[in-house]
Amino acid sequence: MPLKPPTLVVNEIYPCLQGESSYAGCPCVLVRLTGCHLRCRWCDSAYSFYEGERLEVETVLERIRGHNLPSVLVTGGEPLLQKHTPLLVQRLVDEGYRVWVETSGNRPWHTLDERAAAIVDIKCPGSGEAEKNCPELLRHLRPLDEVKFVIADRADYEYARQIIEDYDLGGRIITHLSPVWGEMAFDELAGWILKDRLPARLQIQMHKVIYGKDLRGV
Repeated sequence: MPLKPPTLVVNEIYPCLQGESSYAGCPCVLVRLTGCHLRCRWCDSAYSFYEGERLEVETVLERIRGHNLPSVLVTGGEPLLQKHTPLLVQRLVDEGYRVWVETSGNRPWHTLDERAAAIVDIKCPGSGEAEKNCPELLRHLRPLDEVKFVIADRADYEYARQIIEDYDLGGRIITHLSPVWGEMAFDELAGWILKDRLPARLQIQMHKVIYGKDLRGV
């Protein structure tokens, strides 16, 4: 029998500006895959937990090409729950796209094509999911990868600061601290970073600044 073509369950595909990481502001095609095993209390894409359609990888590629943009953000949910995500990433970088994959801190991302960057979102206690982190995976960070911590309060900040120190993140990888929208004051978090001389960047979700916190498809 002929082999079935590889597929992905896709929530949405649309052109946007990258809202986070050191690439914030870059035009890209966002590919949001369906499914997530985490339930962070401030999740802004819970609709992706279950909504989506199964598409062949080639169909996903065709839709991405149709937007005529040089970069692709693969996100979720948790995109690495689907076994053919690495194939999609490989096909994209083979075609010359710059690719970022947003993933949590407990899925092995270092198996992705090394030409793609993983944006690794380590969960702090305020998320309700910190116990599911696998910090040892941070030893596998590659030169293009970046790390993000979403900060709700001082306890989250201290948690992130300890991981940054324990794994020497500031000395070898771009690291971001992102305030929980509407909960953590930007200036307060900025003050902590400056006071401690923390080797990390303050990151504010650009897409929410531009379009508001609830608008989808931007």
